[in-house]
Amino acid sequence: MKILVLGCGLVGRPMALDLANDKQFKVTVVDRLSENLKKIKHKGIQTARLDASNKIELVNTARDFDMILSAVPGSLGFQTLKTLLECGKRVIDIAFFPEELFELNEVALQNNALSVSDIGVAPGLSNILVAHAARKLDKASSAKIYVGGLPKIRTWPWEYKAVFSPADVLEEYTRPARYVENGRLVVKPALTEPEYLDFPNVGTLEAFNSDGLRSLIKTMDLPDMIEKTLRYPGHIDKIRVLKESGFLEPKEIEIGGKAIKPLDLTSKLLFKQWKLNEGEEDLTVMKVIVEGVRNEKPTQITYDLYDEYHAETGIHSMARTTGYTATMTMRMLAEGMFDETGAHPPEKLAEKPECVDYILKGLKERGVKVKEIEEEL
Repeated sequence: MKILVLGCGLVGRPMALDLANDKQFKVTVVDRLSENLKKIKHKGIQTARLDASNKIELVNTARDFDMILSAVPGSLGFQTLKTLLECGKRVIDIAFFPEELFELNEVALQNNALSVSDIGVAPGLSNILVAHAARKLDKASSAKIYVGGLPKIRTWPWEYKAVFSPADVLEEYTRPARYVENGRLVVKPALTEPEYLDFPNVGTLEAFNSDGLRSLIKTMDLPDMIEKTLRYPGHIDKIRVLKESGFLEPKEIEIGGKAIKPLDLTSKLLFKQWKLNEGEEDLTVMKVIVEGVRNEKPTQITYDLYDEYHAETGIHSMARTTGYTATMTMRMLAEGMFDETGAHPPEKLAEKPECVDYILKGLKERGVKVKEIEEEL
Protein backbone atom coordinates (compact mmCIF):
# COMPACT_ATOMS: atom_id res chain seq x y z
CA MET A 1 0.00 0.00 0.00
CA LYS A 2 1.43 3.36 -1.05
CA ILE A 3 1.40 6.09 1.59
CA LEU A 4 2.11 9.79 1.04
CA VAL A 5 3.12 11.96 4.01
CA LEU A 6 2.67 15.68 3.45
CA GLY A 7 5.20 17.51 5.61
CA CYS A 8 8.59 16.46 6.92
CA GLY A 9 8.85 18.54 10.08
CA LEU A 10 9.25 17.46 13.69
CA VAL A 11 5.95 15.55 13.55
CA GLY A 12 5.80 14.52 9.90
CA ARG A 13 9.20 12.85 9.96
CA PRO A 14 8.51 10.52 12.94
CA MET A 15 5.17 9.54 11.41
CA ALA A 16 6.88 8.61 8.15
CA LEU A 17 9.49 6.57 10.03
CA ASP A 18 6.83 4.74 12.03
CA LEU A 19 4.85 3.84 8.91
CA ALA A 20 7.98 2.79 7.01
CA ASN A 21 8.69 0.17 9.68
CA ASP A 22 5.48 -1.57 8.60
CA LYS A 23 6.16 -3.89 5.65
CA GLN A 24 2.72 -3.36 4.15
CA PHE A 25 3.47 0.33 3.47
CA LYS A 26 5.62 2.01 0.85
CA VAL A 27 6.17 5.52 2.17
CA THR A 28 6.94 8.74 0.32
CA VAL A 29 7.48 12.01 2.19
CA VAL A 30 7.17 15.43 0.56
CA ASP A 31 8.01 18.89 1.85
CA ARG A 32 8.65 22.27 0.29
CA LEU A 33 11.99 22.53 2.14
CA SER A 34 14.78 20.28 0.91
CA GLU A 35 16.65 20.65 4.22
CA ASN A 36 13.78 18.88 5.99
CA LEU A 37 13.84 16.02 3.51
CA LYS A 38 17.60 15.54 3.96
CA LYS A 39 16.96 14.54 7.58
CA ILE A 40 15.20 11.36 6.42
CA LYS A 41 17.77 8.56 6.80
CA HIS A 42 15.49 5.55 6.34
CA LYS A 43 16.37 3.70 3.13
CA GLY A 44 12.79 2.57 2.65
CA ILE A 45 11.39 6.11 2.46
CA GLN A 46 11.32 8.07 -0.77
CA THR A 47 11.40 11.87 -0.64
CA ALA A 48 10.41 14.65 -3.01
CA ARG A 49 9.89 18.40 -2.90
CA LEU A 50 6.31 19.61 -3.01
CA ASP A 51 4.55 22.85 -2.15
CA ALA A 52 1.14 21.73 -0.83
CA SER A 53 -0.28 25.19 -1.52
CA ASN A 54 0.11 24.47 -5.26
CA LYS A 55 -3.13 22.63 -6.06
CA ILE A 56 -1.95 21.27 -9.41
CA GLU A 57 1.25 19.87 -7.87
CA LEU A 58 -0.71 18.37 -5.00
CA VAL A 59 -3.28 16.68 -7.26
CA ASN A 60 -0.64 15.28 -9.60
CA THR A 61 1.41 13.92 -6.71
CA ALA A 62 -1.48 12.48 -4.70
CA ARG A 63 -2.92 10.62 -7.67
CA ASP A 64 -0.67 7.56 -7.28
CA PHE A 65 -1.16 6.97 -3.54
CA ASP A 66 -3.65 4.82 -1.64
CA MET A 67 -3.71 6.89 1.54
CA ILE A 68 -2.37 10.28 2.55
CA LEU A 69 -1.25 11.66 5.90
CA SER A 70 -1.44 15.45 6.02
CA ALA A 71 0.93 17.27 8.40
CA VAL A 72 0.87 20.67 6.72
CA PRO A 73 0.61 23.95 8.69
CA GLY A 74 -2.86 24.91 9.88
CA SER A 75 -3.05 27.78 7.39
CA LEU A 76 -2.92 25.23 4.53
CA GLY A 77 -4.88 22.47 6.22
CA PHE A 78 -8.45 23.09 5.08
CA GLN A 79 -7.71 23.70 1.40
CA THR A 80 -5.24 20.79 1.30
CA LEU A 81 -7.81 18.40 2.76
CA LYS A 82 -10.53 19.71 0.44
CA THR A 83 -8.32 19.08 -2.60
CA LEU A 84 -7.48 15.55 -1.48
CA LEU A 85 -11.12 14.70 -0.81
CA GLU A 86 -12.06 16.01 -4.26
CA CYS A 87 -9.52 13.48 -5.56
CA GLY A 88 -11.39 10.69 -3.77
CA LYS A 89 -8.58 9.97 -1.31
CA ARG A 90 -8.48 8.48 2.17
CA VAL A 91 -6.78 11.02 4.40
CA ILE A 92 -5.48 11.12 7.96
CA ASP A 93 -5.06 14.76 8.91
CA ILE A 94 -3.28 16.43 11.84
CA ALA A 95 -3.43 19.98 10.45
CA PHE A 96 -5.12 22.14 13.08
CA PHE A 97 -7.03 24.40 10.69
CA PRO A 98 -9.46 27.07 11.96
CA GLU A 99 -12.16 26.39 9.34
CA GLU A 100 -15.18 24.17 9.97
CA LEU A 101 -14.37 20.50 9.33
CA PHE A 102 -17.98 19.47 8.67
CA GLU A 103 -18.14 21.77 5.64
CA LEU A 104 -16.08 19.11 3.85
CA ASN A 105 -18.37 16.20 4.61
CA GLU A 106 -20.44 16.62 1.44
CA VAL A 107 -17.26 16.89 -0.65
CA ALA A 108 -16.05 13.60 0.81
CA LEU A 109 -19.38 11.84 0.25
CA GLN A 110 -19.64 13.05 -3.35
CA ASN A 111 -16.18 11.69 -4.14
CA ASN A 112 -16.39 8.46 -2.13
CA ALA A 113 -13.56 9.81 0.00
CA LEU A 114 -12.77 9.48 3.70
CA SER A 115 -10.89 11.62 6.18
CA VAL A 116 -10.23 11.66 9.91
CA SER A 117 -9.08 15.12 10.96
CA ASP A 118 -7.62 16.64 14.13
CA ILE A 119 -6.22 13.20 14.89
CA GLY A 120 -3.29 14.16 17.09
CA VAL A 121 -3.04 14.00 20.87
CA ALA A 122 -5.40 16.93 21.57
CA PRO A 123 -7.52 17.39 19.65
CA GLY A 124 -7.47 13.77 18.60
CA LEU A 125 -6.83 11.20 21.28
CA SER A 126 -8.58 13.50 23.77
CA ASN A 127 -11.74 13.47 21.64
CA ILE A 128 -11.65 9.70 21.35
CA LEU A 129 -11.26 9.23 25.11
CA VAL A 130 -14.13 11.63 25.92
CA ALA A 131 -16.47 9.81 23.56
CA HIS A 132 -15.25 6.38 24.70
CA ALA A 133 -15.80 7.20 28.38
CA ALA A 134 -19.22 8.71 27.67
CA ARG A 135 -20.29 5.47 26.03
CA LYS A 136 -19.14 3.47 29.04
CA LEU A 137 -21.47 5.48 31.28
CA ASP A 138 -25.23 5.15 31.30
CA LYS A 139 -25.39 8.93 31.06
CA ALA A 140 -22.43 11.30 30.84
CA SER A 141 -22.77 14.83 32.21
CA SER A 142 -19.38 16.53 31.91
CA ALA A 143 -15.94 16.34 30.32
CA LYS A 144 -12.75 18.21 31.14
CA ILE A 145 -9.57 18.07 29.08
CA TYR A 146 -6.23 19.39 30.32
CA VAL A 147 -3.28 19.07 27.96
CA GLY A 148 0.11 20.59 27.26
CA GLY A 149 3.44 19.96 25.59
CA LEU A 150 6.42 21.48 27.43
CA PRO A 151 10.21 21.50 27.42
CA LYS A 152 11.75 19.48 30.25
CA ILE A 153 14.27 22.25 30.85
CA ARG A 154 12.66 25.57 31.75
CA THR A 155 14.62 28.32 29.98
CA TRP A 156 13.97 32.03 30.55
CA PRO A 157 12.07 33.97 29.32
CA TRP A 158 9.38 31.74 27.82
CA GLU A 159 9.90 28.32 29.43
CA TYR A 160 8.18 26.97 26.34
CA LYS A 161 9.10 25.15 23.13
CA ALA A 162 6.92 23.68 20.38
CA VAL A 163 7.12 21.11 17.59
CA PHE A 164 4.60 23.23 15.69
CA SER A 165 5.17 26.62 14.07
CA PRO A 166 4.83 29.68 16.37
CA ALA A 167 2.02 30.94 14.10
CA ASP A 168 -0.09 27.89 14.94
CA VAL A 169 0.63 28.27 18.67
CA LEU A 170 -0.18 31.99 18.64
CA GLU A 171 -3.46 31.16 16.89
CA GLU A 172 -4.35 29.16 20.00
CA TYR A 173 -3.75 32.26 22.13
CA THR A 174 -5.79 34.63 19.97
CA ARG A 175 -8.76 32.51 18.87
CA PRO A 176 -11.74 32.78 21.27
CA ALA A 177 -12.22 29.72 23.46
CA ARG A 178 -15.53 27.89 23.12
CA TYR A 179 -16.88 25.57 25.79
CA VAL A 180 -20.23 24.23 26.98
CA GLU A 181 -21.73 25.19 30.33
CA ASN A 182 -25.18 24.08 31.51
CA GLY A 183 -25.98 22.97 27.98
CA ARG A 184 -25.16 26.34 26.41
CA LEU A 185 -22.25 27.39 24.24
CA VAL A 186 -20.02 29.90 26.01
CA VAL A 187 -17.33 31.94 24.28
CA LYS A 188 -14.56 33.64 26.22
CA PRO A 189 -11.11 34.99 25.33
CA ALA A 190 -8.27 32.49 25.33
CA LEU A 191 -5.93 32.57 28.35
CA THR A 192 -8.82 33.25 30.76
CA GLU A 193 -10.03 31.42 33.92
CA PRO A 194 -6.64 30.12 35.08
CA GLU A 195 -6.36 27.05 37.29
CA TYR A 196 -3.36 25.47 38.97
CA LEU A 197 -3.02 21.69 38.90
CA ASP A 198 -0.36 19.34 40.23
CA PHE A 199 0.99 16.51 38.08
CA PRO A 200 3.37 13.68 39.02
CA ASN A 201 6.82 14.03 37.41
CA VAL A 202 6.10 17.67 36.51
CA GLY A 203 4.78 19.63 39.48
CA THR A 204 2.38 22.55 39.35
CA LEU A 205 1.13 23.76 35.97
CA GLU A 206 -1.28 26.52 35.06
CA ALA A 207 -4.31 25.80 32.88
CA PHE A 208 -6.24 28.33 30.81
CA ASN A 209 -9.16 28.40 28.39
CA SER A 210 -8.34 27.45 24.81
CA ASP A 211 -10.42 26.48 21.80
CA GLY A 212 -9.59 22.78 21.91
CA LEU A 213 -13.04 21.17 22.09
CA ARG A 214 -13.44 21.71 18.35
CA SER A 215 -15.88 19.12 16.95
CA LEU A 216 -16.88 17.81 20.39
CA ILE A 217 -19.13 20.85 20.77
CA LYS A 218 -21.34 19.53 17.96
CA THR A 219 -20.96 15.77 18.31
CA MET A 220 -21.24 15.21 22.08
CA ASP A 221 -24.46 15.88 24.01
CA LEU A 222 -22.87 16.73 27.35
CA PRO A 223 -24.17 19.66 29.46
CA ASP A 224 -20.64 20.68 30.50
CA MET A 225 -17.44 20.42 28.45
CA ILE A 226 -14.21 22.39 28.55
CA GLU A 227 -10.64 22.10 27.29
CA LYS A 228 -7.69 23.91 28.85
CA THR A 229 -4.07 24.23 27.81
CA LEU A 230 -1.28 23.53 30.31
CA ARG A 231 1.87 25.63 30.66
CA TYR A 232 4.45 26.34 33.34
CA PRO A 233 3.19 28.96 35.82
CA GLY A 234 3.62 32.53 34.59
CA HIS A 235 3.10 31.82 30.91
CA ILE A 236 -0.35 33.43 30.80
CA ASP A 237 0.95 36.81 31.97
CA LYS A 238 3.74 36.81 29.39
CA ILE A 239 1.36 36.13 26.50
CA ARG A 240 -1.12 38.69 27.82
CA VAL A 241 1.61 41.33 27.70
CA LEU A 242 2.16 40.52 24.01
CA LYS A 243 -1.55 40.50 23.35
CA GLU A 244 -2.40 43.73 25.18
CA SER A 245 0.58 45.52 23.63
CA GLY A 246 -0.61 44.74 20.09
CA PHE A 247 2.06 42.22 19.14
CA LEU A 248 -0.58 39.61 18.22
CA GLU A 249 -2.66 41.90 16.00
CA PRO A 250 -3.31 40.53 12.47
CA LYS A 251 -4.05 43.97 10.99
CA GLU A 252 -1.23 45.65 9.11
CA ILE A 253 0.54 48.72 10.46
CA GLU A 254 2.99 50.99 8.66
CA ILE A 255 6.65 51.12 9.74
CA GLY A 256 9.16 53.04 7.67
CA GLY A 257 6.80 53.13 4.72
CA LYS A 258 6.24 49.38 4.79
CA ALA A 259 3.06 47.57 5.84
CA ILE A 260 3.61 44.69 8.27
CA LYS A 261 1.39 42.55 10.46
CA PRO A 262 2.48 42.65 14.12
CA LEU A 263 1.44 38.98 14.40
CA ASP A 264 3.78 38.02 11.54
CA LEU A 265 6.66 39.91 13.14
CA THR A 266 6.04 38.31 16.53
CA SER A 267 5.88 34.86 14.96
CA LYS A 268 9.15 35.51 13.13
CA LEU A 269 10.92 36.68 16.28
CA LEU A 270 9.63 33.78 18.36
CA PHE A 271 10.49 31.09 15.81
CA LYS A 272 14.04 30.50 17.08
CA GLN A 273 13.09 30.96 20.72
CA TRP A 274 10.19 28.51 20.60
CA LYS A 275 11.62 25.98 18.17
CA LEU A 276 12.19 22.58 19.77
CA ASN A 277 15.55 21.58 18.33
CA GLU A 278 16.94 18.13 17.69
CA GLY A 279 17.92 16.50 20.98
CA GLU A 280 16.02 18.94 23.22
CA GLU A 281 13.93 16.99 25.70
CA ASP A 282 10.22 17.64 26.03
CA LEU A 283 7.22 16.13 27.78
CA THR A 284 3.49 15.80 27.19
CA VAL A 285 0.85 15.83 29.92
CA MET A 286 -2.85 15.13 29.40
CA LYS A 287 -5.72 14.49 31.77
CA VAL A 288 -9.24 13.71 30.56
CA ILE A 289 -12.03 13.58 33.16
CA VAL A 290 -15.54 12.41 32.25
CA GLU A 291 -18.30 12.25 34.83
CA GLY A 292 -21.78 10.81 34.77
CA VAL A 293 -23.92 7.98 36.08
CA ARG A 294 -23.37 4.25 35.83
CA ASN A 295 -25.68 1.69 37.46
CA GLU A 296 -27.46 4.65 39.11
CA LYS A 297 -24.24 5.71 40.87
CA PRO A 298 -22.23 8.89 40.17
CA THR A 299 -19.09 7.76 38.38
CA GLN A 300 -15.91 9.38 37.13
CA ILE A 301 -13.62 8.01 34.42
CA THR A 302 -10.17 9.58 34.22
CA TYR A 303 -7.45 9.09 31.61
CA ASP A 304 -3.91 10.19 32.39
CA LEU A 305 -1.10 10.42 29.84
CA TYR A 306 2.49 11.35 30.59
CA ASP A 307 5.19 10.96 27.97
CA GLU A 308 8.78 12.15 27.52
CA TYR A 309 11.32 12.67 24.75
CA HIS A 310 12.64 9.29 23.58
CA ALA A 311 16.44 9.50 23.74
CA GLU A 312 17.03 6.24 21.86
CA THR A 313 15.17 7.36 18.74
CA GLY A 314 15.58 11.11 19.22
CA ILE A 315 11.84 11.64 18.76
CA HIS A 316 10.13 14.37 20.75
CA SER A 317 7.22 13.50 23.01
CA MET A 318 4.73 15.79 21.25
CA ALA A 319 5.68 14.17 17.96
CA ARG A 320 5.22 10.70 19.51
CA THR A 321 1.84 11.38 21.11
CA THR A 322 0.50 13.30 18.11
CA GLY A 323 2.14 11.29 15.37
CA TYR A 324 1.54 7.78 16.65
CA THR A 325 -2.14 8.50 17.24
CA ALA A 326 -2.33 9.42 13.56
CA THR A 327 -0.25 6.47 12.28
CA MET A 328 -2.28 3.96 14.30
CA THR A 329 -5.45 5.46 12.81
CA MET A 330 -3.96 5.03 9.35
CA ARG A 331 -3.16 1.39 10.09
CA MET A 332 -6.71 0.93 11.30
CA LEU A 333 -8.06 2.23 8.00
CA ALA A 334 -5.62 0.05 6.08
CA GLU A 335 -6.97 -3.01 7.89
CA GLY A 336 -10.56 -2.05 7.10
CA MET A 337 -11.60 -1.52 10.73
CA PHE A 338 -13.07 1.85 9.81
CA ASP A 339 -14.18 2.53 6.24
CA GLU A 340 -17.09 4.96 6.36
CA THR A 341 -16.93 7.69 3.73
CA GLY A 342 -17.19 11.30 4.88
CA ALA A 343 -15.13 13.93 6.70
CA HIS A 344 -14.92 12.67 10.27
CA PRO A 345 -13.75 14.04 13.62
CA PRO A 346 -11.67 11.78 15.91
CA GLU A 347 -14.56 10.92 18.24
CA LYS A 348 -16.30 9.13 15.37
CA LEU A 349 -13.81 6.28 15.90
CA ALA A 350 -15.10 5.75 19.45
CA GLU A 351 -18.35 4.39 18.04
CA LYS A 352 -16.40 1.16 17.66
CA PRO A 353 -14.70 0.12 20.93
CA GLU A 354 -12.34 -2.12 18.97
CA CYS A 355 -10.99 0.98 17.20
CA VAL A 356 -10.21 2.64 20.53
CA ASP A 357 -8.53 -0.51 21.81
CA TYR A 358 -6.49 -0.74 18.61
CA ILE A 359 -5.17 2.82 18.91
CA LEU A 360 -4.38 2.55 22.62
CA LYS A 361 -2.62 -0.79 22.11
CA GLY A 362 -0.50 0.68 19.32
CA LEU A 363 0.42 3.68 21.44
CA LYS A 364 1.39 1.43 24.34
CA GLU A 365 3.61 -0.66 22.07
CA ARG A 366 5.41 2.57 21.16
CA GLY A 367 5.84 3.56 24.79
CA VAL A 368 2.94 6.02 24.99
CA LYS A 369 0.78 4.82 27.87
CA VAL A 370 -2.68 5.99 28.86
CA LYS A 371 -3.82 5.12 32.38
CA GLU A 372 -7.55 4.68 32.98
CA ILE A 373 -9.18 5.01 36.38
CA GLU A 374 -12.89 4.47 37.00
CA GLU A 375 -14.31 5.32 40.40
CA GLU A 376 -17.60 6.01 42.08
CA LEU A 377 -18.01 9.52 43.42
